[in-house]
Amino acid sequence: MTALSVQSPVLPPVSLTRVALATVGRHVRIRLRFGAPQRIVRLDGYRRLAVFLPGAVFCRVSWAANAYGTVAWTLMVMQAATPLDVIQRIAGVTPGARLLLRVDGKPHVKTVLALIDAIETGGVAPVAVSPAYWRTVANRLAARQTPPVYTAERHTAFLARSALQGDRHA
Repeated sequence: MTALSVQSPVLPPVSLTRVALATVGRHVRIRLRFGAPQRIVRLDGYRRLAVFLPGAVFCRVSWAANAYGTVAWTLMVMQAATPLDVIQRIAGVTPGARLLLRVDGKPHVKTVLALIDAIETGGVAPVAVSPAYWRTVANRLAARQTPPVYTAERHTAFLARSALQGDRHA
């Protein structure tokens, strides 16, 4: 048997996550609050497509309005999945993503936006925050409790745990 006849194991292809973004006048706006897309493809004057590598964390904020004001607010923190991860189907996200946090309604969205601002003020990039923190925030808001603050100590503990486990998907 020669070295040429030995085949390496078949690896699954890298699956990119595509997120639809849009701005339609004062009626619809779907944008990224944070995240580092690999690239952004401009489809036309209203629509864009953000492309993320597996494991990337991003936040999509959307709202819709009519003649009387804003009628729908939604904020989602998601993680682009690898081909072997279990994912959720989410409208505007192809093929899907791991949903870490979803809030609807102006009060909840404003609360999470304030948490994101506090995280950035603390010197931590929101994309580097522990996925478990976003799930905790979702659970606390669902239970009508105050969500915890993401501190530098919490972030240091997350980084230490990730280094020990070699795990990006906490």
